[in-house]
Amino acid sequence: MNFSKSLIQWYLQNKRDLPWRNTTNPYHIWLSEIMLQQTRVAQGMPYFLKFTEAFPTVFDLANADEEQVLKLWQGLGYYSRARNLHATAKQVAFELNGEFPKSYSELLKLKGIGEYTAAAIASFSYNEHVPVVDGNVFRVLSRYFDVETDIASSGAKKEFAQLAAALILKNQANIFNQAIMEFGALQCVPKNPDCSVCIFNDSCLALQKKKVNQLPVKSKKLKVTNRYFNYLVFSDENNNTIISKRTQKGIWHNLYEFPLLETISPEAEETIFALIQNQGFVENEIREIQLYNQIPIRHKLSHQHLHIQFWKIRLKGTLENGIDWESASKFPYPIVIFNFIEKVWA
Repeated sequence: MNFSKSLIQWYLQNKRDLPWRNTTNPYHIWLSEIMLQQTRVAQGMPYFLKFTEAFPTVFDLANADEEQVLKLWQGLGYYSRARNLHATAKQVAFELNGEFPKSYSELLKLKGIGEYTAAAIASFSYNEHVPVVDGNVFRVLSRYFDVETDIASSGAKKEFAQLAAALILKNQANIFNQAIMEFGALQCVPKNPDCSVCIFNDSCLALQKKKVNQLPVKSKKLKVTNRYFNYLVFSDENNNTIISKRTQKGIWHNLYEFPLLETISPEAEETIFALIQNQGFVENEIREIQLYNQIPIRHKLSHQHLHIQFWKIRLKGTLENGIDWESASKFPYPIVIFNFIEKVWA
């Protein structure tokens, strides 16, 4: 039995029962693919269910406020995905009468849809003969065929896409693409796969050459930047605080946060007090400064590590632009700030 037939047979026996696999609705497939980018299925599943309940159709999503979309997305990370999701929904709803394009080439014209997502929708919804190439596919193909091409190189995606396309049997793009990704997720995992139970252990070149843990080749290392965030949690005599929307480009765009002091290292109380005074965050007199968390919270993003401290700052009088904690909790936040609010306000 050849590679493709064996793979599909394995898939039919081992696949997980996931809601987006029980439909060819391009809206649901698109939602799931955007949510599962750089996200584990177990983490993404509750969000998919929340979104499809809150927004049953692309029109419902398109007509929602961005803050409602970001609030539901809260905790899933990579928030540009949510903003692009909302923009794409508007494009499909208002420009295309709610109909997703029915071909790979037309899907690529939608905002926020790249080659991978377009191929997924085209093959899963319409069974178009296009390969889906993600990290799982890179791994399975590079190991099985002993492909040493650096997957971070410019021509890698094209090379692997051509290889995958040649393996897709006629009219089986849907099931083949699902199968190879599932195989990579469950069997041919990144570290220490159990090759003894693999259906390909008599034909996998990487296994024969003892190169399983060397493939795929990925040479490019992402440089990580350390940043030090000091959040100023003001509280006046009415127990109101201050929040604002992050409007600058970069991480957490359009999410809410407390007033922020970014420093070059963790800071002591005296330094924070001086910075608050010098930068004029509030006119009120400061009664007390206290550090909530003695050890900075390390929040890892793909390209930077944030070292976060929350400072409780009690003020005399009433804040001019204050908001009560219950109202504040309803806005969309980065999950590290939302978790802090939940803990403090509870």
